[in-house]
Amino acid sequence: MTPPSSDLKLRLPAVLACLILSGCASVVPQDDPSFAVDLPAAWSRTDVSATAGNPSLALWWQRFNDPLLTRLVAQAITANTRVKSAEGALRQARALRDVAAAVLWPTLGSSASVQRSRSGGQGSTNSFQIGLDAAWEADIFGANRSALAASDATARASAASLGDVQVSIAAEVALAYITLRSAQARLAIAEGNLASQQETLQITRWRREAGLATSLESEQARSLAEQTNALLPAFFTSIEQNRHALSVLTGQPPAALSAVLAAAGPVPLAADDLALNIPAETLRRRADVRAAEYLVTAATAKVAQAEAARAPNFKLGGNLGLNALTVGALSGGGAVVSALLASVSLPLFDGGALRAQVRAQEAAQYQARSAYQAAVLTALQDVENALVSLAGDRERVLHLKSAAEAADNAALLARQRYGSGLVDFQTVLETHRTQLNTQDAVATAGADLSADHVLLYKALGGGWCLDGCDTTPALNEGHGFERNSEK
Repeated sequence: MTPPSSDLKLRLPAVLACLILSGCASVVPQDDPSFAVDLPAAWSRTDVSATAGNPSLALWWQRFNDPLLTRLVAQAITANTRVKSAEGALRQARALRDVAAAVLWPTLGSSASVQRSRSGGQGSTNSFQIGLDAAWEADIFGANRSALAASDATARASAASLGDVQVSIAAEVALAYITLRSAQARLAIAEGNLASQQETLQITRWRREAGLATSLESEQARSLAEQTNALLPAFFTSIEQNRHALSVLTGQPPAALSAVLAAAGPVPLAADDLALNIPAETLRRRADVRAAEYLVTAATAKVAQAEAARAPNFKLGGNLGLNALTVGALSGGGAVVSALLASVSLPLFDGGALRAQVRAQEAAQYQARSAYQAAVLTALQDVENALVSLAGDRERVLHLKSAAEAADNAALLARQRYGSGLVDFQTVLETHRTQLNTQDAVATAGADLSADHVLLYKALGGGWCLDGCDTTPALNEGHGFERNSEK
Protein backbone atom coordinates (compact mmCIF):
# COMPACT_ATOMS: atom_id res chain seq x y z
CA MET A 1 0.00 0.00 0.00
CA THR A 2 1.27 3.44 -0.92
CA PRO A 3 2.05 5.62 2.13
CA PRO A 4 -0.18 8.70 2.49
CA SER A 5 2.78 11.04 2.11
CA SER A 6 3.81 9.37 -1.16
CA ASP A 7 0.26 9.51 -2.45
CA LEU A 8 0.16 13.24 -1.74
CA LYS A 9 3.40 13.73 -3.64
CA LEU A 10 1.91 11.97 -6.65
CA ARG A 11 -1.34 13.92 -6.64
CA LEU A 12 0.03 17.41 -5.95
CA PRO A 13 1.55 17.98 -9.43
CA ALA A 14 -1.68 16.90 -11.10
CA VAL A 15 -3.71 19.26 -8.96
CA LEU A 16 -1.36 22.17 -9.71
CA ALA A 17 -1.50 21.40 -13.44
CA CYS A 18 -5.29 21.54 -13.41
CA LEU A 19 -5.21 24.85 -11.58
CA ILE A 20 -2.73 26.30 -14.05
CA LEU A 21 -4.90 25.26 -16.99
CA SER A 22 -7.95 26.78 -15.35
CA GLY A 23 -5.99 30.01 -14.91
CA CYS A 24 -5.46 30.21 -18.63
CA ALA A 25 -9.20 30.66 -19.10
CA SER A 26 -9.16 34.14 -17.54
CA VAL A 27 -10.59 36.87 -19.78
CA VAL A 28 -8.87 40.24 -20.29
CA PRO A 29 -11.37 43.16 -20.32
CA GLN A 30 -12.09 44.39 -23.84
CA ASP A 31 -12.10 48.02 -25.00
CA ASP A 32 -15.37 49.87 -25.04
CA PRO A 33 -16.20 50.96 -28.64
CA SER A 34 -18.22 53.87 -27.29
CA PHE A 35 -14.93 55.71 -26.73
CA ALA A 36 -13.93 55.58 -30.40
CA VAL A 37 -12.78 58.90 -31.88
CA ASP A 38 -12.36 59.31 -35.62
CA LEU A 39 -9.06 61.03 -36.29
CA PRO A 40 -9.01 63.23 -39.40
CA ALA A 41 -6.67 62.24 -42.19
CA ALA A 42 -5.46 65.85 -42.61
CA TRP A 43 -5.75 69.23 -40.93
CA SER A 44 -8.62 71.51 -41.85
CA ARG A 45 -6.29 74.28 -43.01
CA THR A 46 -5.67 73.82 -46.72
CA ASP A 47 -2.66 76.17 -46.80
CA VAL A 48 -0.41 73.91 -44.72
CA SER A 49 1.51 70.86 -45.85
CA ALA A 50 1.32 67.61 -43.90
CA THR A 51 3.68 64.67 -44.21
CA ALA A 52 3.87 61.20 -42.73
CA GLY A 53 7.47 61.80 -41.74
CA ASN A 54 8.88 62.75 -38.38
CA PRO A 55 10.13 66.36 -38.39
CA SER A 56 12.14 66.91 -35.24
CA LEU A 57 10.65 69.46 -32.88
CA ALA A 58 12.45 68.34 -29.73
CA LEU A 59 14.51 71.56 -29.83
CA TRP A 60 12.01 73.79 -31.61
CA TRP A 61 13.22 76.94 -29.80
CA GLN A 62 16.42 76.82 -31.87
CA ARG A 63 14.29 77.66 -34.92
CA PHE A 64 14.03 81.23 -33.56
CA ASN A 65 17.80 81.73 -33.98
CA ASP A 66 18.09 83.50 -30.62
CA PRO A 67 21.00 82.14 -28.53
CA LEU A 68 19.71 83.72 -25.32
CA LEU A 69 16.29 82.14 -25.75
CA THR A 70 17.93 78.77 -26.40
CA ARG A 71 19.99 79.10 -23.23
CA LEU A 72 17.01 80.10 -21.11
CA VAL A 73 14.86 77.19 -22.32
CA ALA A 74 17.69 74.70 -21.84
CA GLN A 75 18.18 75.87 -18.27
CA ALA A 76 14.45 75.90 -17.50
CA ILE A 77 13.75 72.32 -18.60
CA THR A 78 16.42 71.08 -16.20
CA ALA A 79 16.27 73.51 -13.26
CA ASN A 80 12.58 74.44 -13.09
CA THR A 81 10.94 73.36 -9.84
CA ARG A 82 7.97 71.74 -11.61
CA VAL A 83 10.37 69.71 -13.75
CA LYS A 84 12.23 68.55 -10.65
CA SER A 85 8.96 67.56 -9.00
CA ALA A 86 7.98 65.55 -12.09
CA GLU A 87 11.41 63.88 -12.07
CA GLY A 88 10.83 62.89 -8.43
CA ALA A 89 7.43 61.43 -9.33
CA LEU A 90 9.07 59.42 -12.12
CA ARG A 91 11.71 58.00 -9.77
CA GLN A 92 8.96 57.05 -7.32
CA ALA A 93 6.89 55.35 -10.04
CA ARG A 94 9.91 53.36 -11.23
CA ALA A 95 10.71 52.28 -7.67
CA LEU A 96 7.12 51.11 -7.16
CA ARG A 97 7.37 49.20 -10.41
CA ASP A 98 10.42 47.40 -9.04
CA VAL A 99 8.47 46.59 -5.88
CA ALA A 100 5.71 45.01 -7.97
CA ALA A 101 8.28 43.01 -9.97
CA ALA A 102 9.90 41.68 -6.79
CA VAL A 103 6.63 40.04 -5.71
CA LEU A 104 6.93 37.54 -8.59
CA TRP A 105 10.14 36.11 -7.12
CA PRO A 106 10.54 33.81 -4.11
CA THR A 107 11.57 35.38 -0.83
CA LEU A 108 14.43 34.04 1.25
CA GLY A 109 15.20 34.98 4.83
CA SER A 110 17.53 33.91 7.59
CA SER A 111 17.21 33.77 11.35
CA ALA A 112 19.26 32.89 14.41
CA SER A 113 18.29 32.62 18.06
CA VAL A 114 19.68 31.63 21.47
CA GLN A 115 17.38 30.58 24.33
CA ARG A 116 18.22 29.85 27.98
CA SER A 117 15.46 28.27 30.11
CA ARG A 118 14.95 26.74 33.58
CA SER A 119 12.09 24.48 34.76
CA GLY A 120 11.43 24.06 38.52
CA GLY A 121 14.53 23.11 40.50
CA GLN A 122 16.31 21.67 37.51
CA GLY A 123 19.34 23.30 36.03
CA SER A 124 19.35 25.75 33.15
CA THR A 125 19.37 24.55 29.54
CA ASN A 126 20.43 26.36 26.40
CA SER A 127 18.98 26.09 22.90
CA PHE A 128 20.69 27.34 19.74
CA GLN A 129 18.89 27.66 16.42
CA ILE A 130 19.78 28.96 12.96
CA GLY A 131 17.76 28.60 9.79
CA LEU A 132 16.67 29.70 6.36
CA ASP A 133 13.05 30.47 5.42
CA ALA A 134 11.73 30.54 1.85
CA ALA A 135 8.31 31.38 0.45
CA TRP A 136 6.81 31.72 -3.00
CA GLU A 137 3.35 32.67 -4.19
CA ALA A 138 2.27 30.80 -7.31
CA ASP A 139 0.73 33.55 -9.43
CA ILE A 140 -1.55 31.12 -11.28
CA PHE A 141 -4.34 33.56 -12.04
CA GLY A 142 -2.03 36.49 -12.83
CA ALA A 143 -2.85 38.88 -9.99
CA ASN A 144 0.80 39.77 -9.39
CA ARG A 145 1.60 39.93 -13.11
CA SER A 146 -1.33 42.29 -13.60
CA ALA A 147 -0.06 44.44 -10.73
CA LEU A 148 3.35 44.57 -12.39
CA ALA A 149 1.76 45.53 -15.73
CA ALA A 150 -0.16 48.32 -14.01
CA SER A 151 2.96 49.61 -12.26
CA ASP A 152 4.96 49.47 -15.46
CA ALA A 153 2.31 51.42 -17.36
CA THR A 154 2.10 53.95 -14.53
CA ALA A 155 5.87 54.44 -14.68
CA ARG A 156 5.67 55.02 -18.44
CA ALA A 157 2.84 57.48 -17.90
CA SER A 158 4.98 59.29 -15.34
CA ALA A 159 7.83 59.52 -17.86
CA ALA A 160 5.44 60.98 -20.43
CA SER A 161 4.08 63.38 -17.80
CA LEU A 162 7.64 64.59 -17.20
CA GLY A 163 7.87 65.25 -20.93
CA ASP A 164 4.57 67.13 -20.82
CA VAL A 165 5.89 69.35 -18.02
CA GLN A 166 9.02 70.07 -20.04
CA VAL A 167 6.86 70.94 -23.05
CA SER A 168 4.83 73.40 -20.96
CA ILE A 169 7.90 74.97 -19.34
CA ALA A 170 9.67 75.47 -22.67
CA ALA A 171 6.58 77.16 -24.08
CA GLU A 172 6.17 79.36 -21.00
CA VAL A 173 9.79 80.51 -21.22
CA ALA A 174 9.47 81.31 -24.93
CA LEU A 175 6.20 83.19 -24.44
CA ALA A 176 7.60 85.21 -21.52
CA TYR A 177 10.73 86.00 -23.55
CA ILE A 178 8.63 87.12 -26.54
CA THR A 179 6.47 89.28 -24.27
CA LEU A 180 9.60 90.82 -22.78
CA ARG A 181 11.07 91.65 -26.20
CA SER A 182 7.69 92.95 -27.35
CA ALA A 183 7.43 95.28 -24.35
CA GLN A 184 10.95 96.56 -25.04
CA ALA A 185 10.07 97.17 -28.70
CA ARG A 186 6.83 98.94 -27.81
CA LEU A 187 8.71 101.03 -25.24
CA ALA A 188 11.17 102.13 -27.93
CA ILE A 189 8.27 103.03 -30.26
CA ALA A 190 6.55 105.05 -27.54
CA GLU A 191 9.78 106.87 -26.64
CA GLY A 192 10.42 107.68 -30.32
CA ASN A 193 6.92 109.05 -30.78
CA LEU A 194 7.21 110.97 -27.51
CA ALA A 195 10.37 112.68 -28.77
CA SER A 196 8.59 113.68 -31.98
CA GLN A 197 5.57 114.92 -30.06
CA GLN A 198 7.75 116.96 -27.73
CA GLU A 199 9.34 118.60 -30.77
CA THR A 200 5.87 119.46 -32.04
CA LEU A 201 5.00 120.85 -28.61
CA GLN A 202 8.06 123.08 -28.72
CA ILE A 203 7.09 124.33 -32.17
CA THR A 204 3.60 125.25 -30.99
CA ARG A 205 5.07 127.18 -28.07
CA TRP A 206 7.33 129.13 -30.39
CA ARG A 207 4.44 129.85 -32.72
CA ARG A 208 2.32 130.99 -29.77
CA GLU A 209 5.08 133.37 -28.59
CA ALA A 210 5.31 134.70 -32.11
CA GLY A 211 1.56 135.23 -32.23
CA LEU A 212 1.09 132.61 -34.98
CA ALA A 213 -0.78 130.08 -32.80
CA THR A 214 -3.09 130.08 -29.83
CA SER A 215 -2.80 128.50 -26.40
CA LEU A 216 -5.31 125.89 -27.56
CA GLU A 217 -2.81 124.36 -29.97
CA SER A 218 -0.09 124.41 -27.35
CA GLU A 219 -2.28 122.65 -24.76
CA GLN A 220 -3.44 120.08 -27.30
CA ALA A 221 0.18 119.26 -28.12
CA ARG A 222 1.03 119.01 -24.43
CA SER A 223 -1.94 116.70 -23.81
CA LEU A 224 -0.84 114.34 -26.58
CA ALA A 225 2.73 114.22 -25.27
CA GLU A 226 1.56 113.50 -21.72
CA GLN A 227 -0.74 110.72 -22.93
CA THR A 228 2.19 109.07 -24.69
CA ASN A 229 4.40 109.61 -21.65
CA ALA A 230 1.80 107.81 -19.53
CA LEU A 231 2.33 104.64 -21.58
CA LEU A 232 5.96 104.26 -20.52
CA PRO A 233 5.44 103.06 -16.90
CA ALA A 234 3.22 100.20 -18.12
CA PHE A 235 5.95 99.03 -20.48
CA PHE A 236 8.59 99.26 -17.73
CA THR A 237 6.34 97.20 -15.46
CA SER A 238 5.80 94.54 -18.12
CA ILE A 239 9.54 94.34 -18.79
CA GLU A 240 10.42 93.86 -15.12
CA GLN A 241 7.65 91.33 -14.51
CA ASN A 242 8.70 89.20 -17.46
CA ARG A 243 12.32 89.32 -16.32
CA HIS A 244 11.13 88.04 -12.95
CA ALA A 245 9.03 85.35 -14.62
CA LEU A 246 11.98 84.12 -16.69
CA SER A 247 14.20 84.01 -13.61
CA VAL A 248 11.71 81.90 -11.66
CA LEU A 249 11.05 79.63 -14.65
CA THR A 250 14.77 78.89 -14.81
CA GLY A 251 14.83 78.05 -11.09
CA GLN A 252 16.38 81.31 -9.87
CA PRO A 253 15.30 84.26 -7.68
CA PRO A 254 13.21 86.92 -9.48
CA ALA A 255 16.04 89.43 -9.95
CA ALA A 256 18.68 86.90 -11.03
CA LEU A 257 18.41 87.66 -14.77
CA SER A 258 18.06 91.44 -14.54
CA ALA A 259 21.58 92.04 -15.84
CA VAL A 260 21.35 89.38 -18.55
CA LEU A 261 18.05 90.76 -19.84
CA ALA A 262 18.83 94.45 -19.30
CA ALA A 263 19.66 95.19 -22.93
CA ALA A 264 16.77 95.37 -25.38
CA GLY A 265 16.65 92.90 -28.21
CA PRO A 266 14.47 92.14 -31.21
CA VAL A 267 11.39 89.96 -30.97
CA PRO A 268 12.53 86.48 -32.09
CA LEU A 269 10.93 85.24 -35.30
CA ALA A 270 10.66 81.57 -36.26
CA ALA A 271 11.29 80.17 -39.71
CA ASP A 272 8.13 79.60 -41.76
CA ASP A 273 9.25 76.33 -43.36
CA LEU A 274 7.73 73.77 -40.99
CA ALA A 275 6.05 70.73 -42.56
CA LEU A 276 3.36 69.39 -40.25
CA ASN A 277 2.84 65.74 -39.40
CA ILE A 278 -0.49 64.15 -40.23
CA PRO A 279 -2.90 64.25 -37.25
CA ALA A 280 -2.33 60.65 -36.12
CA GLU A 281 1.46 61.11 -36.14
CA THR A 282 1.12 64.39 -34.26
CA LEU A 283 -0.95 62.78 -31.51
CA ARG A 284 1.58 59.99 -31.23
CA ARG A 285 4.23 62.60 -30.43
CA ARG A 286 2.18 64.44 -27.79
CA ALA A 287 3.43 63.72 -24.30
CA ASP A 288 0.05 64.31 -22.65
CA VAL A 289 -1.72 61.93 -25.05
CA ARG A 290 0.87 59.23 -24.45
CA ALA A 291 0.59 59.68 -20.69
CA ALA A 292 -3.19 59.32 -20.88
CA GLU A 293 -2.78 56.23 -23.05
CA TYR A 294 -0.48 54.56 -20.54
CA LEU A 295 -2.93 55.35 -17.75
CA VAL A 296 -5.61 53.46 -19.69
CA THR A 297 -3.23 50.50 -19.90
CA ALA A 298 -2.60 50.70 -16.15
CA ALA A 299 -6.33 50.89 -15.40
CA THR A 300 -6.99 47.84 -17.59
CA ALA A 301 -4.30 45.87 -15.75
CA LYS A 302 -5.83 46.83 -12.42
CA VAL A 303 -9.19 45.46 -13.55
CA ALA A 304 -7.49 42.15 -14.35
CA GLN A 305 -5.76 42.25 -10.97
CA ALA A 306 -9.07 42.77 -9.17
CA GLU A 307 -10.62 39.87 -11.09
CA ALA A 308 -7.70 37.61 -10.20
CA ALA A 309 -8.08 38.48 -6.51
CA ARG A 310 -11.37 36.57 -6.51
CA ALA A 311 -9.60 33.34 -7.54
CA PRO A 312 -7.76 30.87 -5.26
CA ASN A 313 -4.34 31.86 -3.96
CA PHE A 314 -1.53 29.29 -3.73
CA LYS A 315 1.61 29.58 -1.64
CA LEU A 316 4.62 27.38 -1.10
CA GLY A 317 6.90 27.80 1.88
CA GLY A 318 9.54 25.97 3.78
CA ASN A 319 12.41 26.27 6.19
CA LEU A 320 15.69 24.53 6.78
CA GLY A 321 17.58 24.98 10.01
CA LEU A 322 19.77 23.63 12.74
CA ASN A 323 18.58 23.22 16.34
CA ALA A 324 20.78 21.96 19.18
CA LEU A 325 21.48 22.40 22.87
CA THR A 326 25.09 23.45 22.30
CA VAL A 327 26.89 25.40 19.62
CA GLY A 328 29.10 22.44 18.82
CA ALA A 329 26.14 20.17 18.28
CA LEU A 330 24.83 22.37 15.45
CA SER A 331 27.25 20.68 13.06
CA GLY A 332 25.75 17.24 13.70
CA GLY A 333 23.28 15.63 11.36
CA GLY A 334 20.75 15.20 14.13
CA ALA A 335 20.42 18.97 14.49
CA VAL A 336 18.87 19.41 11.04
CA VAL A 337 15.23 20.52 11.08
CA SER A 338 13.22 21.06 7.89
CA ALA A 339 9.61 21.72 6.94
CA LEU A 340 7.64 22.21 3.73
CA LEU A 341 4.26 23.87 3.56
CA ALA A 342 1.83 24.27 0.66
CA SER A 343 -1.31 26.29 1.25
CA VAL A 344 -4.32 27.42 -0.72
CA SER A 345 -6.83 30.10 0.19
CA LEU A 346 -10.15 30.89 -1.47
CA PRO A 347 -12.49 33.71 -0.46
CA LEU A 348 -15.90 32.17 0.24
CA PHE A 349 -17.84 35.11 1.63
CA ASP A 350 -16.73 38.71 1.95
CA GLY A 351 -20.02 40.57 1.71
CA GLY A 352 -19.35 41.39 -1.96
CA ALA A 353 -16.14 43.35 -1.25
CA LEU A 354 -14.04 41.71 -3.99
CA ARG A 355 -16.79 42.05 -6.58
CA ALA A 356 -17.22 45.70 -5.60
CA GLN A 357 -13.46 46.18 -6.00
CA VAL A 358 -13.74 44.91 -9.57
CA ARG A 359 -16.53 47.39 -10.26
CA ALA A 360 -14.45 50.18 -8.74
CA GLN A 361 -11.49 49.37 -11.02
CA GLU A 362 -13.79 49.18 -14.03
CA ALA A 363 -15.09 52.64 -13.14
CA ALA A 364 -11.48 53.88 -12.88
CA GLN A 365 -10.81 52.35 -16.30
CA TYR A 366 -13.85 54.19 -17.68
CA GLN A 367 -12.47 57.45 -16.29
CA ALA A 368 -9.04 56.77 -17.80
CA ARG A 369 -10.55 56.11 -21.21
CA SER A 370 -12.60 59.31 -20.96
CA ALA A 371 -9.47 61.26 -20.00
CA TYR A 372 -7.64 59.75 -22.97
CA GLN A 373 -10.48 60.68 -25.29
CA ALA A 374 -10.41 64.24 -23.92
CA ALA A 375 -6.63 64.41 -24.41
CA VAL A 376 -6.97 63.39 -28.06
CA LEU A 377 -9.72 65.92 -28.76
CA THR A 378 -7.83 68.67 -26.93
CA ALA A 379 -4.69 67.93 -28.93
CA LEU A 380 -6.59 68.19 -32.20
CA GLN A 381 -8.16 71.45 -31.05
CA ASP A 382 -4.78 72.89 -30.00
CA VAL A 383 -3.25 72.29 -33.42
CA GLU A 384 -6.27 73.59 -35.33
CA ASN A 385 -6.45 76.72 -33.15
CA ALA A 386 -2.73 77.37 -33.56
CA LEU A 387 -2.97 77.03 -37.35
CA VAL A 388 -5.93 79.41 -37.50
CA SER A 389 -4.18 81.98 -35.30
CA LEU A 390 -0.99 81.72 -37.30
CA ALA A 391 -2.76 82.29 -40.62
CA GLY A 392 -4.80 85.19 -39.25
CA ASP A 393 -1.85 86.94 -37.63
CA ARG A 394 0.27 86.60 -40.77
CA GLU A 395 -2.37 88.47 -42.74
CA ARG A 396 -2.85 91.00 -39.94
CA VAL A 397 0.88 91.80 -39.84
CA LEU A 398 0.97 92.47 -43.60
CA HIS A 399 -1.92 94.95 -43.42
CA LEU A 400 -0.59 96.66 -40.28
CA LYS A 401 2.85 97.14 -41.81
CA SER A 402 1.24 98.81 -44.80
CA ALA A 403 -0.88 100.97 -42.48
CA ALA A 404 2.17 101.94 -40.41
CA GLU A 405 4.08 102.98 -43.51
CA ALA A 406 1.17 105.16 -44.60
CA ALA A 407 0.82 106.63 -41.11
CA ASP A 408 4.52 107.57 -41.02
CA ASN A 409 4.18 109.33 -44.36
CA ALA A 410 1.01 111.11 -43.24
CA ALA A 411 2.63 112.32 -40.01
CA LEU A 412 5.63 113.70 -41.91
CA LEU A 413 3.45 115.48 -44.44
CA ALA A 414 1.19 116.91 -41.75
CA ARG A 415 4.12 118.42 -39.86
CA GLN A 416 5.55 119.93 -43.04
CA ARG A 417 2.23 121.44 -44.14
CA TYR A 418 1.47 122.70 -40.67
CA GLY A 419 4.80 124.50 -40.67
CA SER A 420 3.77 126.07 -43.98
CA GLY A 421 0.33 126.95 -42.66
CA LEU A 422 -1.47 124.68 -45.13
CA VAL A 423 -3.27 122.48 -42.54
CA ASP A 424 -4.56 123.08 -39.04
CA PHE A 425 -3.02 121.65 -35.92
CA GLN A 426 -5.83 119.12 -35.45
CA THR A 427 -4.54 117.29 -38.51
CA VAL A 428 -1.09 117.07 -36.94
CA LEU A 429 -2.50 115.64 -33.72
CA GLU A 430 -4.53 113.00 -35.52
CA THR A 431 -1.61 111.86 -37.65
CA HIS A 432 0.61 111.62 -34.55
CA ARG A 433 -1.97 109.45 -32.76
CA THR A 434 -2.40 107.24 -35.82
CA GLN A 435 1.33 106.88 -36.23
CA LEU A 436 1.83 105.74 -32.65
CA ASN A 437 -1.13 103.37 -32.73
CA THR A 438 -0.15 101.67 -35.99
CA GLN A 439 3.52 101.27 -35.00
CA ASP A 440 2.46 99.79 -31.66
CA ALA A 441 0.00 97.49 -33.42
CA VAL A 442 2.73 96.23 -35.76
CA ALA A 443 4.98 95.41 -32.78
CA THR A 444 2.11 93.68 -30.96
CA ALA A 445 1.07 91.68 -34.03
CA GLY A 446 4.66 90.60 -34.65
CA ALA A 447 4.92 89.31 -31.11
CA ASP A 448 1.59 87.53 -31.52
CA LEU A 449 2.92 85.86 -34.66
CA SER A 450 5.97 84.58 -32.77
CA ALA A 451 3.74 83.38 -29.93
CA ASP A 452 1.58 81.55 -32.49
CA HIS A 453 4.64 79.61 -33.61
CA VAL A 454 5.41 78.68 -30.01
CA LEU A 455 1.87 77.45 -29.43
CA LEU A 456 1.96 75.51 -32.70
CA TYR A 457 5.22 73.78 -31.75
CA LYS A 458 3.73 72.92 -28.36
CA ALA A 459 0.52 71.62 -29.95
CA LEU A 460 2.54 69.43 -32.31
CA GLY A 461 4.23 67.74 -29.35
CA GLY A 462 7.57 69.52 -29.56
CA GLY A 463 9.75 70.12 -26.53
CA TRP A 464 10.59 66.63 -25.30
CA CYS A 465 12.81 63.81 -26.45
CA LEU A 466 10.58 61.33 -28.24
CA ASP A 467 13.53 59.07 -29.09
CA GLY A 468 14.18 58.54 -25.39
CA CYS A 469 10.65 57.24 -24.80
CA ASP A 470 9.01 53.96 -25.65
CA THR A 471 6.89 54.37 -28.76
CA THR A 472 4.51 51.53 -27.94
CA PRO A 473 1.64 51.05 -27.83
CA ALA A 474 0.82 52.90 -31.04
CA LEU A 475 -1.90 55.50 -30.88
CA ASN A 476 -4.49 53.63 -32.91
CA GLU A 477 -3.79 50.19 -31.44
CA GLY A 478 -6.34 49.96 -28.69
CA HIS A 479 -8.73 52.15 -26.74
CA GLY A 480 -11.13 52.32 -29.72
CA PHE A 481 -9.50 55.22 -31.62
CA GLU A 482 -9.33 55.04 -35.41
CA ARG A 483 -8.35 57.22 -38.32
CA ASN A 484 -10.79 58.04 -41.06
CA SER A 485 -8.25 57.10 -43.70
CA GLU A 486 -7.76 53.63 -42.21
CA LYS A 487 -11.43 52.60 -42.17
